[in-house]
Amino acid sequence: MPIDATLPYDEQNIFAKILRGDIPATRVYEDEWAIAIRDIAPQAPTHILVIPRGAYVSWDDFSTRGSEAEIAGFVRAVGAVARAEGLVEPGYRLLANIGAHGGQEVPHLHVHLFGGAPLGPMLAR
Repeated sequence: MPIDATLPYDEQNIFAKILRGDIPATRVYEDEWAIAIRDIAPQAPTHILVIPRGAYVSWDDFSTRGSEAEIAGFVRAVGAVARAEGLVEPGYRLLANIGAHGGQEVPHLHVHLFGGAPLGPMLAR
């Protein structure tokens, strides 16, 4: 069910639990700013979630409250994962669902990285 991206951060959301190590996940990348995990229900041959370590509900929250170092570190982590997965050529897609209209289901900012095959149109018509 989509969530309101303006709600306070919930320390019990699934990504907070993964970040703490309470729930196992297949990590493909981690540094001081972010982790990247394989999606458990992939929507493309490569489907990875890149998650900042900080307690941010949405992109809006992150871009407002995140430090310059956190923002730069997270963006660099997304690029590092795409390169490590061999997705730069022929290309990939990034998706961040924000709020109810954007279809956000987990109240912790995360970016979906899709690749490995042609992905079709940006939005279903």
